[in-house]
Amino acid sequence: MLPGMSEVSSNDAVRELADVPAVEVISRAAVMLMSSAAEKLGLADDDPDTSPRRDLDEARRVITALAGLVTASVEYLGPHAGPIRDGLQSLQRAFRESSAHPDEPGKGPGEKYTGPVY
Repeated sequence: MLPGMSEVSSNDAVRELADVPAVEVISRAAVMLMSSAAEKLGLADDDPDTSPRRDLDEARRVITALAGLVTASVEYLGPHAGPIRDGLQSLQRAFRESSAHPDEPGKGPGEKYTGPVY
């Protein structure tokens, strides 16, 4: 049970989640990971280079997790697959552009799952 949830609200949340199609759960998780990566890349600020939230180490981890999720679930995403993959690639490119010493192609975040992103 999550902190702050009563036994009743926890059971209700599990029942509600059971009614949500898997594609929606996966898509929501992907969007959350994309949002987190964008924040950690500083993309929500006017100048990402001076963003106080910028943390490339954290961004690498989140992008890699997103790449693993997308790769493992692409066959279930149907029409959602294209936009989610595009979002992932945009984040991978933004990471490369943000890095003072960019990884070589194929070594960037998540590229072991997606292949090289240029």
